[in-house]
Amino acid sequence: MTVPVPFISAIVAAILIILQQCLMLNVGIYRAKTRINVGLGNDNTMERKIRRHANLAENAGLFVATLALLELRGTPSLIVIGFGLIFILCRFSHAIAFSSSVGSHGINIGNGGKVFIIMRIIGATGTAFIGLALGGFLLFTIAG
Repeated sequence: MTVPVPFISAIVAAILIILQQCLMLNVGIYRAKTRINVGLGNDNTMERKIRRHANLAENAGLFVATLALLELRGTPSLIVIGFGLIFILCRFSHAIAFSSSVGSHGINIGNGGKVFIIMRIIGATGTAFIGLALGGFLLFTIAG
């Protein structure tokens, strides 16, 4: 018996693991540069780098697993692609937002900072809503 491979979920997972590793390496490079071996070192930049890496780690695994279950249930590809694409865009938005100190740690740099604040809102809120939608849709397919 062959088990179907959730192809779309595999692509989403591949993109997210590459992003995850880039964010992890970014933390490591910054650690080496600042000689902060463990923790934050009371450094706001380190905290942002760790949070954008950790936040992806907190959300991506369960999202991809749920997406794969939805795909294995025979959900139309366009729906699975839509969920995956929105999640990826939200996670990139969040990573971009946390690449700047604007909007975090009480820092606000005028109108130029609005882009980073908007990206953070899109990243965080979008991730929450797409996760809720994915979970709800999976429950709907099971009940239906």
